[in-house]
This record gives sequence, C-alpha cells and structure tokens, in this order.
Amino acid sequence: MLWDQHACVELVETADIGDLRRYRDAGGGFVSLNVGYAPHGPELTASLLRSFRAQVDAIEGVELASTVADIDRIAARGDTAVAFDLEDCAPLGGDLDAVGLLVAQGVRTLGPTYNHANRAGGGCLDATDDGLTPWGRDLVAEMNRRGMVPDGSHVGARTTLDMCAVSTRPVVFSHSNMRAVWDHPRNITDDQARAVADTGGVVGITGVGIFLGPNTPTLDAMVRHLECAVEVVGIRHVGVSTDFSFDWPTFRDTVAASPELYDDSYTRWGPMEWMPPETFVGLGPALAARGWTDADTAAVLGGNFRRVAAESWEPLE
Repeated sequence: MLWDQHACVELVETADIGDLRRYRDAGGGFVSLNVGYAPHGPELTASLLRSFRAQVDAIEGVELASTVADIDRIAARGDTAVAFDLEDCAPLGGDLDAVGLLVAQGVRTLGPTYNHANRAGGGCLDATDDGLTPWGRDLVAEMNRRGMVPDGSHVGARTTLDMCAVSTRPVVFSHSNMRAVWDHPRNITDDQARAVADTGGVVGITGVGIFLGPNTPTLDAMVRHLECAVEVVGIRHVGVSTDFSFDWPTFRDTVAASPELYDDSYTRWGPMEWMPPETFVGLGPALAARGWTDADTAAVLGGNFRRVAAESWEPLE
C-alpha cells in the first residue's frame, strides 16, 4: 500500500480532482487531500468538502474512506482511498465543536498553524514562536477526543514540541523533511522528529523540491531525507507524502502574490518543483536498490501512517 499523507488540488469548488487517478499505478493505496488552509473560513471549507466528496463518489477507482478497514478494502482491490486534511485552524472559525463536524465529513488531519502565528500557536516562518496557546491546547485535546490527528507541518518548532507534550494520541509531521539534510525553515530538527516519535507518530518525508534541497524533487533526494529520518527516530516512525500540487501553476502564482504567507525561502531557488505521483510510485524500487528490506519499505510507504490512523481515528467517546 502506498500512503500519501498530503496532496493538494486548487482550493475552489470547481477544481477537477480526477487527477487522483494518477495514483493507480501504485496498485492500491491512500491519499489525504487538502481541503483548506489559513485564508479559509468555515463556509468555504464546508463548500469544498461538499464538492470534493461528490467528485470522489463519481470517480472510478477512487473512494472515500471513513475507517482504516475502508482503506484496507479499497487498497486491496487496487484502488485509491481518500480522506481530507486541513492546514491551519482558521477553517474552524474559532469553534472547537467544528472538529467533530469536520471528522464526520472525512477530515482526519489538521495542522494548527500555517507558516505564521494564529490563535493556536506559532508558525514555522515566524521569527518568534511563543508555543501552543491555551486555546491551541484545547484544540489538540478536542482532536484527540474526536479522532483527528494533530499535524506539525508548517507549525513553529516550539509549538510542535508543545503539541507533542499535551497530545494523548500520536502527532505527525504529515509533510516535513529533515533540517539536518537541508536547512530550510519548513524542515524539522532532530528534536522535533524525536518528539513526534515519542508520541507514537510519524515523520512524513515530502517530495517538494525546495524542501528536499535546492529545488530537487528527485527520488535520490527523498531517499537521503528518509534515511536520515530513520537514523534519528527508527523505521517505525517514518513515512512519505508528496505534498504534490495538482494545480502547481496556480500555486506558484499564489506564492508570488502572498508575501504574508510565504517568504523568500519559497522562491529563492526559482519556481517551485514537485515530485509527481508517477515518480512517487517508483519509490519502492528505489529503496530496494539501496538495500532496504521489504518489511522496512512497506512500513515507510504505508504501514506506519496506517498504524497511526488505526490508533487515532476512533473517537474516545
């Protein structure tokens, strides 16, 4: 099973998500599709969920998954299971009760902040990160209770450590690379990786060129980050995630037009490049060529994130 913990389409109701069929060459798996981020409020997120859910229902070979058993069933027949994620707490509109409503619509992962501070805590591009706020702590507790996985990607370093300290269930970095390999502000330190592993969580190494190196979305670059992560936290706590933007021309324009969200670490190596699904599905053979065992490859390509979902998706009440 190939488990992609974070991928993106254009965040408009008219976006065509048929490109999710491009994962079919993996022979069955799971994709978490982003359905909102910092500029979005509850109304737009609800509208996007209605549109995307309806489209998934209509696409052959792609199916919504509410449980891990659903994922196993869908992947076993060679199809792609889909759930959703959010980057930033803005789509909640400040209402913790929205967590349960979003879970019911298939949102299973949420990062409290997106690059910059908000009412939950600090962002990874902030000069100062004061950590998780009291409301942010309540948010993590509600996510634990409702079956939504806390995500440290795009979140400030101190805030991620606080998330790990207060969460009673696994925390993940859904799409974050290792700063020891490439010193980018979106990448994470060894201490952050260890903190997530201590919760039982997973570091999802991503295929975005500027986070792998100087805009290098290659399998070799991804393997370097994977092997570093395995050395730091062990094979049980490492996974993969494309962070592929199916709407990449639009996202490049968004980055250029949104200095309040992105700094020059997103642009200094030229237009962003991504690893597409067609390259991503070749990761297994690339790891085998490096001498990885079948068991270790299976854990990183899907087994570890599946375990987190099995431990986290069921509500606590």
